[in-house]
Amino acid sequence: MVIGICITIVLGIFLGDLWIKDRIEKAGGEHFPADLAGGRLILKRYHNTGAMLDMGASRRKVVMAVSVVLTILISIVFVISLGQRGNNTLRVGLALLLGGSFSNTYDRLKRKYVVDYLSFNVRWKWFRRIVFNLSDFCIIIGSFLAALTLSN
Repeated sequence: MVIGICITIVLGIFLGDLWIKDRIEKAGGEHFPADLAGGRLILKRYHNTGAMLDMGASRRKVVMAVSVVLTILISIVFVISLGQRGNNTLRVGLALLLGGSFSNTYDRLKRKYVVDYLSFNVRWKWFRRIVFNLSDFCIIIGSFLAALTLSN
């Protein structure tokens, strides 16, 4: 049962984020930025050619290779975790992490950049400039859950 849920999480994140990214790309720049949630969120299109916060943008092939290797490693750990009893929190964390990883790695391989589309309308300008996607949130939450369960 948990295995099916975890695989559904991975596929749901990958396909859901891919669908959103495709819609953002097809909409073009003319519809952005747009306010969401009463102005607390900003929908915009950003092409991230590097890793987090565009780090490594000048070394895109290295970022792509690291992304592929990490996704493979996470996949191996995820498959191993499915064969063990208990520790469902770890499995869910790895499923979130893997779904986000698949989506962003797919972007890097197919588009040569990751489509980011959501930022927070907060008073801190530096934070307002950071643009996320659904996969980023899943990677953050999944990493937190995995680290939390492994630290026990």
